[in-house]
Amino acid sequence: MSIKENINKIDENIWEIPSSYKKQMKVPARLYLNEEGIENLEEGAIEQVTNVACLPGIQKFSLGLPDIHFGYGFPIGGVGAFNMNNGVVSPGGVGFDINCGVRMIRSNLSEDDLKPYITELTEKLFKNIPSGVGSKGKIKLLPKEIDEVLNKGAEWAVNNGYGWKEDLKFLEENGRIKNADSEVVSDKAKKRGIPQLGSLGSGNHFLEVQKVDEIYNEKAAKIFKLKKGTITIMVHSGSRGCGHQVCSDYLRKMDKAYKKYKLNIPDRQLACAPLDSEEAQDYLKAMYAAANYAWANRQMIVHWVRETFEDVLGKSAKDMGMTTVYDVAHNIAKEETHIVNKNGMKLNLLVHRKGATRAFGPGRSEVPEDYREIGQPVLIPGTMGTSSYVLHGTEIAMENTFGSTAHGAGRILSRSKAKKEFSADEIKENLLSKGIQVKANSDPVLAEEAPGAYKNVDQVVKTSDKLGIAKLVAKVTPLIVTKG
Repeated sequence: MSIKENINKIDENIWEIPSSYKKQMKVPARLYLNEEGIENLEEGAIEQVTNVACLPGIQKFSLGLPDIHFGYGFPIGGVGAFNMNNGVVSPGGVGFDINCGVRMIRSNLSEDDLKPYITELTEKLFKNIPSGVGSKGKIKLLPKEIDEVLNKGAEWAVNNGYGWKEDLKFLEENGRIKNADSEVVSDKAKKRGIPQLGSLGSGNHFLEVQKVDEIYNEKAAKIFKLKKGTITIMVHSGSRGCGHQVCSDYLRKMDKAYKKYKLNIPDRQLACAPLDSEEAQDYLKAMYAAANYAWANRQMIVHWVRETFEDVLGKSAKDMGMTTVYDVAHNIAKEETHIVNKNGMKLNLLVHRKGATRAFGPGRSEVPEDYREIGQPVLIPGTMGTSSYVLHGTEIAMENTFGSTAHGAGRILSRSKAKKEFSADEIKENLLSKGIQVKANSDPVLAEEAPGAYKNVDQVVKTSDKLGIAKLVAKVTPLIVTKG
């Protein structure tokens, strides 16, 4: 019997697998997908979202968002929230690229302002922001400095001259989780992080120069200071080898911990530990340190983007209005307060977001004061050469998805299959025909990241908007794409 036969339609774009599907399930598994999305969803990803529903202390639902696909432990596009008193933390619910996320910068420039410089700007951005597998940043940290980066995040970067103090106001967690502790990060993770700070990495990470193509919500766009026709810059990167090593280190520890604490889990990839255990607390401190590294990493990249624009256009970044719209994390677990039942009772929860974007609604103290009236900006990047979107968080998301929505398009083809199916030359020609400059370290990367290897981001975003778990504000289209 196919697992899909156990999926019940609850409402338009809402589906549920009852907790009776598996004896271990403590809550139902809920999927937020349109008809096409549910039809094409891999059975492995559905199985994963039901497995998450079996973990101790999980609240309300195990969630699959509109970009859900098969991952490690949790599905990518998966959310699970756990009671701080009797729940667990699982590295498989955060992933290897801890705090992979997106930063958006606005400007007062127009496409016409860039046209004379577009080729030079493409070349210099590619040169000035290191990218690719194993790429190294432009600075060499001293061994003791990596601890400061891990503990202070983007704050360290700003204090050391990378960017502006006002940037911090518009970063999730202000770019620093204070519970981080570099002491529980291994020397190997630190050694991997030291040379890579200030680099994009590879795969689906990118730097794009874009223009605001459409405005869907004038009021929200005004609050976010986005104007049709103006230039934006989007950076998608994470914690590089440092975060990957933190995850690897603690997966080994959790593999012992779940046996030690006699936790009955349906999949070894969901290895976890009770939140009050030493193993869980050490993982959280190390994971937060890697998240801080990622915020510092994006902060430094943005600094070099501004410098590059200054060099090419001969104006100051301040004069070009190159300020931060927002920065969101995609892979993280954080303590948050949410209402979990109809009585309005609030609980402290550890919310795991794996390939998911926080979408907090109006009034939440975690949202920058400038945006509190409308809710936080939600940044959903497209695939190479396609549009990306800005949305805003909602009350509906707070009620239904622990303030979460999709994080991107979601892969449908593996990298090896994409390389067989797509030609780098054809991709380059296609992008150039649309007026998009593209620069990558290698042709295989272009083939791996072909738009056809991903779900249609337009459909993912429309589903989020229809559901009300994030509402559309603006569409941005690329002019320059640089890839690792």
